Amino acid sequence: MYDPIRASDAVIQRLRANHPTLIDLTTGRVERLLAVLGHPEKKLPPVIHVAGTNGKGSTVAYLRAIGEAAGLRVHAITSPHLVRFAERIRLAGRLITDAELEDLIARVEAANGAEPISFFEITTVLALLAFSETPADLAIVEVGLGGRFDATNIFDAPAVSVITPIDYDHLEMLGPELWKIAWEKAGIIKARRPAVVARQMDEALEVIEREADDRMAPLFVMGRDFDAWEERGRLMVQMPDRLLDLPPPALFGGHQFENAGLAVAAALTFDHGLSEEAIARGVSSASWPARFQRLTKGPLAALAKARGSDLWLDGGHNPHAGRALAEAASRLVDRDPRPLVLVAGMFARKDSEGFFRPFAEMHPKVFATTFDSPNAAPAQDIAAAALAAGLDVEIVADVGEGVRQALAGEGPAPHLLVCGGLHFAGEVLAMSPETWPT
Repeated sequence: MYDPIRASDAVIQRLRANHPTLIDLTTGRVERLLAVLGHPEKKLPPVIHVAGTNGKGSTVAYLRAIGEAAGLRVHAITSPHLVRFAERIRLAGRLITDAELEDLIARVEAANGAEPISFFEITTVLALLAFSETPADLAIVEVGLGGRFDATNIFDAPAVSVITPIDYDHLEMLGPELWKIAWEKAGIIKARRPAVVARQMDEALEVIEREADDRMAPLFVMGRDFDAWEERGRLMVQMPDRLLDLPPPALFGGHQFENAGLAVAAALTFDHGLSEEAIARGVSSASWPARFQRLTKGPLAALAKARGSDLWLDGGHNPHAGRALAEAASRLVDRDPRPLVLVAGMFARKDSEGFFRPFAEMHPKVFATTFDSPNAAPAQDIAAAALAAGLDVEIVADVGEGVRQALAGEGPAPHLLVCGGLHFAGEVLAMSPETWPT
């Protein structure tokens, strides 16, 4: 598929040409470059640092929305981007501009000289430099990979460290054991600084608790020190000193009640004085593309609408994400009993069978495909994984053909879910300027 947006993103072209995409799990290069630039990381507003396997982006989105609803100016760095590089960096509530990026890249590359530095490392430095030069009240920083040796892990005293649910992913770099993955994520916990932690498997929680003890860091764990749950369609958050009765999260799915509850606890740890009204407005207004996103615009949405179908897009790609996505899809089908059809593409080396297995009870038809990336799994591999999970599968050339085939069958118009990874989801969003994240 020809992608004019990605092909013409000058920022990506320049950074990818000059810096390797291979991840380097160390903070040394970033620390060296930040020192040359005068330590912009020491000139930031209070930082909330977010690590975990799943739910990081959604948690950041809720945190940002809560902060902005309370009248705060909020910076944020997230990854990956879906369509344009600028999505990664928000300055006081807006996406960074191309002109700002050009200036920052020139300055950062001049400071770096010929020293080796990776794409993600220089992106992190660009963001921190921009944050340091733009007034704000809060900076939310999402870990790229792992935590302990991630390029973002350069804060000695974050206002709050947040760890979302930990599961098996990126095993070639972080695993393969769950305790090892948890050890990497827990590396963002800092001495005597509070850490707010989602519900975890016992093996992961033991590692996090040991890390917090070693650093004398106050630890607040969901299900033990605070809790969040759905009740009568609303979000209930029980803090040690108050119970909040909030509207349902803006993002769809049962797992979003826990993501939003984690963000509420982190926000209140950062600022105990946040009003319930601001928290409610933030929870109910957060936006985060490609996380069970209802698509109503763009060419694929037009096809779905003509058939009477609804089209959803999700970038989850591991077993934990598969469980959350299957639960969300089950809610959808329970509410509107029509067939569910998946169009799926994934990166190689992912546990595709583990991703598909939670869907088995729903018996969806799967259209397996691939996408434009050297790391994409062949459609045949995706199909084999779906078959092994007990699903009915057909191979198609691309996502567009998958959607057309899914809509061509007889019977009720299906619920249509495009899923398997954020890069794959980005291809869908890139098809029309109407669906570019803003």
